[in-house]
Amino acid sequence: MIRINLITVGKLKEKYWRDAAAEYSKRLSAFCKLEIAELNESRLSDSPSEKEIAAALENEAKAMQSYLDLKGSYNIAMCIEGKCLSSEKLSEKLDCCGLNGFSTINFIIGSSFGISPAVKAKTDLKLSMSEMTFPHQLARIMLLEQIYRAFQISAHTKYHK
Repeated sequence: MIRINLITVGKLKEKYWRDAAAEYSKRLSAFCKLEIAELNESRLSDSPSEKEIAAALENEAKAMQSYLDLKGSYNIAMCIEGKCLSSEKLSEKLDCCGLNGFSTINFIIGSSFGISPAVKAKTDLKLSMSEMTFPHQLARIMLLEQIYRAFQISAHTKYHK
């Protein structure tokens, strides 16, 4: 069974987000081994300088490093400049990862300042959900739903219409 790691900066604060994540985690357990890693957010001033932001991204990158270096992992950075895929294409991508010998797929969601360029350089795919901006907590739930949908598409169920 393939392993999916959702590596995120920050925690889900409200109960309704945690409940939604728990629901998709439960649904995904039929298709994969899911781990959600909530990394600590770097504390920044109210008006951080570019230097402060770069240091925070580097600190977050260090926390992500152990996932990026996993042998047999396919790394996907969720970022605005990434490629947009349809649900069907995401399903195909996940299938191809398994067929090409990847045992783990890492989805990386950075902080509100994004993901370190060093982390992006180590990823196999830069993926965007949309040109629109979403709150990080909502983006995490949307990504979990799309991963679930991708597995449902592969299984040829009626979930995806």
